Amino acid sequence: MDAKGLTKRFGALTAVDDVNLQIPEAAIYGFLGPNGSGKSTIIRMLCGLLTPTSGEVEVLGFRVPGQAEEVKLHIGYMTQTFSLYEDLTVEENLRFLAAIYNLPRRDLKQRIDSALERYWLSDRRKQFAGTMSGGQKQRLALAGATLHRPRLLILDEPTSAVDPQSRRDFWDILFDLVDQGTTVLVSTHYMDEAERCHNLAILDQGRLVAQGRPRDLIRDIAAGVVEIETDTPQRVRECLEGTDGVQSVAQLGTRLHALTDIRIVDPAGLIRDALANAEIAGDVENVVANLEDVFVASTRLNGHKRGKADAE
Repeated sequence: MDAKGLTKRFGALTAVDDVNLQIPEAAIYGFLGPNGSGKSTIIRMLCGLLTPTSGEVEVLGFRVPGQAEEVKLHIGYMTQTFSLYEDLTVEENLRFLAAIYNLPRRDLKQRIDSALERYWLSDRRKQFAGTMSGGQKQRLALAGATLHRPRLLILDEPTSAVDPQSRRDFWDILFDLVDQGTTVLVSTHYMDEAERCHNLAILDQGRLVAQGRPRDLIRDIAAGVVEIETDTPQRVRECLEGTDGVQSVAQLGTRLHALTDIRIVDPAGLIRDALANAEIAGDVENVVANLEDVFVASTRLNGHKRGKADAE
């Protein structure tokens, strides 16, 4: 699955700006970014629900938007909000979707029974969807999205309204689907979910600012990463935010993570000198980046480039 120069404009607003993607099959490909970064818009263009303003897209061997209807036959789509009928039972919702997918009657019962078992819904077959918990609704929505055994499963922030354990169970299911050959596209703003993806695209203001395996993005972060342990985190933060060469500072309890300019040879030394000059005590060391550090470094760099272009 590939996208070249993918762009979408809504009047004067450029929601997606010249994005290039290379998405492998039978893997989980994640889109990470804040609200308004273009995640949902890209997903809708990839599955043929939204026509690009410009660019080329190939999905499962089909051209989009020219062959969008063919693409739709091979994808499952799960929205952020629960979109099935709350006044129907679990089984009735699945039977309705089976009719929409035009599944053959001869194996309908077997498919529904299998879906109920896979998604731990067998004991809720006759329960009305509107009375289910958030995690149960999520599993029902996923059962419906995969009932026709799609080659491509698209999930638009699917875990935004469920508890941590339900999110963990949900991701176990996704890995099982990938093992069976399904390609999964998922948008998220949770760092722990992004780390679970095989490949990841980081988006900001409609632009692709980083792409690759999470561990490679962490390894190749365009910044120095320094951790500070201190009894006065607020003073440290105020000090470092005014220090040349420090890009950002994030507080994690009594610890802080500081990102420094990639050109700084000794990031920890820069921080130690700044704290010493301000007479602030703290233990300072260079550390390995985490994905949140990568996200902050990538999006700050994108914002800096855009601001410079606007000024010019």
